[in-house]
Amino acid sequence: MTDDDSVTATPATTPAPEPAAPESAAPEPADAAAGFTPEQPPAAPRPASRRLLRAGAATVAAALVGVVIGVGIIKTRYDDPAPAAAAGPTGAPAPTATPTPYGAKSNGSHFGSLRDLLLPVPAGFELGPDEGGYGNDTEIGAGQISDELDAELQQVPKDKRDKLRSYWEGLHVKGTGVRTYRNDGNNLVVGLRLRQFNQQEVQRINEYTAVFTGDTGIFRSGPQIPGHPEAHCYLMPAPPSAPIDYLECSAAEGDLLVVMSVEGVAPLPKDKIVGLFTLQLDRLASPGASA
Repeated sequence: MTDDDSVTATPATTPAPEPAAPESAAPEPADAAAGFTPEQPPAAPRPASRRLLRAGAATVAAALVGVVIGVGIIKTRYDDPAPAAAAGPTGAPAPTATPTPYGAKSNGSHFGSLRDLLLPVPAGFELGPDEGGYGNDTEIGAGQISDELDAELQQVPKDKRDKLRSYWEGLHVKGTGVRTYRNDGNNLVVGLRLRQFNQQEVQRINEYTAVFTGDTGIFRSGPQIPGHPEAHCYLMPAPPSAPIDYLECSAAEGDLLVVMSVEGVAPLPKDKIVGLFTLQLDRLASPGASA
């Protein structure tokens, strides 16, 4: 992988991560979930925990899809294409895998694998640690998310459960893609998540997150993302002397909610972080991209 921002990069050939045991993420308390309806903004989230690549404020603030997207999703393994077979005795050329197209349509919807739409590992980075039960290079299908949602909703009062299920069905969730990155100096870890669902709700959740993180006074202002006014970044609460800092960025790109989580030695290299998020958003914004 390179740090080229071209949308024509071939799909990753990094070996798929070993399957990890599914992580049973703690569900939101029933009384918190009970306050969520499609017409009502979610309650203020609890302070973000300081765990590696945690779901973070963007996920919590997007509580309208909290239990339906961000809680307890089971990791699935995304198998890379098998290596090309060696040439036979006749010297015939080895077969090559057919690239799978991916990119954005003119209406803002995206096609192809979410794993291909994720930013390839740039120069100076390698694949990072697993993000909980997701793994470090993963795509989760809508069917698996839906199955896990059914299990989680059993802990929600039935009247609210039916509303959440109805809301989930209206989202038309297609899946979630996750990739993590660790820099060569081993002092910066970045996680990118693409969540694909209804464009109007993607925009609504992104706007709510921007308002919440900007108006509550809980979070510190983060850097701007040039050329992407819909994107916003914010830092988690931390004392000035804290050795580790945490930052998140969120943006809406058509039918994709894009969330980047960053953890590293303070002070964080904000220019590098802005560059990575810009490359990811540019990759998603380019129409007709293909491998």
